[in-house]
Amino acid sequence: MTDSTPTDSADVTADAGTTRAATLDRATDGPFDESEANPVRPYIDLGGIKILPREGLNLRLEVEEQTKRIVAVGLDYADSTLQVQPFAAPRTTGLWAETRDQIREQIRSQGGRVEEREGPLGSELLAEVPVAAADGTAGKRLARFVGVDGPRWFLRGVIGGAGTSDVDAAAKIEDLFRSIVVVRGGTPMPPRDLIPLRMPATPGTA
Repeated sequence: MTDSTPTDSADVTADAGTTRAATLDRATDGPFDESEANPVRPYIDLGGIKILPREGLNLRLEVEEQTKRIVAVGLDYADSTLQVQPFAAPRTTGLWAETRDQIREQIRSQGGRVEEREGPLGSELLAEVPVAAADGTAGKRLARFVGVDGPRWFLRGVIGGAGTSDVDAAAKIEDLFRSIVVVRGGTPMPPRDLIPLRMPATPGTA
């Protein structure tokens, strides 16, 4: 993984007993459940999520070295980055509220700064995350942690680049996040488990 802070799912998932905190318009504006998605739209199928292609969008799959499994999807768009992970969640409760507490504690323990605020996607965290520069000196980068609770799933995103401070860029990356479709599937999964991701099928293959 390229950045252990946003991609370490063990550190940022939460207990099941959390009040659901979905955005009120999620079912109509996204992110969408598979049952809510337009079936004729040309999504890129990555298993646990589907991404709607758009001009200027670059997609990266982040792989855990030891297990070789895909643990996150990275999207570069509108001078911003968006890293997303889908998790299984309880049927009647959400994960985002307690997840925010864990992210906040983790960043502060690393010497970073974080504040909670209300954004277009609901409650989010704006953080200064400690990073090491190429020359070994310490620095910080801005990151927005966003999350939405859906039916039996939780979608988590980390926004970097222009989308952390520029209004127009933020609107574009938020629209990208809202366009994502989560495919929970019917297989029983413990809450907080990462919904499996996979390489997209190449043309002419199943």
